[in-house]
Amino acid sequence: MADKDLRINEQIRVREVRLIRDEGNTQDIVQTLDAIKMARDAGLDLVEIAPTANPPVCKILDYGKFRFESEKKNRDLKKNQKIAKLKEVRMQPKIDEHDIAFKSKHIREFLAEGSKVKVTIRFRGRELAHTELGRDVLDDVLKRIEGEFVLEKAPLMEGRFMSMMLAPKAKK
Repeated sequence: MADKDLRINEQIRVREVRLIRDEGNTQDIVQTLDAIKMARDAGLDLVEIAPTANPPVCKILDYGKFRFESEKKNRDLKKNQKIAKLKEVRMQPKIDEHDIAFKSKHIREFLAEGSKVKVTIRFRGRELAHTELGRDVLDDVLKRIEGEFVLEKAPLMEGRFMSMMLAPKAKK
């Protein structure tokens, strides 16, 4: 639940709440007004932690500090999050040996960066009658980058295109 949805002190409009004290050890059902008074006497706030419970669960704590800690935790989670990008490498079935090596090198680099790679073969005109040539090109690419990928989607025809999806191998 987002911190903005948390109700504190007088915003809590139920008659009774389940109150968690100090280190979360005791749980008592208390009148809301009494719980707010206890929080005020301690110089803290009554914060509704689980509003859907019956009765709602509240805790006495410093709301400002609580919000700061949860925002800090969210920032850390976002910082450590890795965004997977999708790169696409296009080829044709009549591709030269040198070009396959060049494109395979790029695919290897994209995978090393942590990006997923979609390798696509585009068929034009009569090339569509010989889709096995495209399959051979994709197999050649797979041999060249052996051991550096996980095949997420095997080569598959989609209209005039044959494509496969590669993901980087998980680091140990």
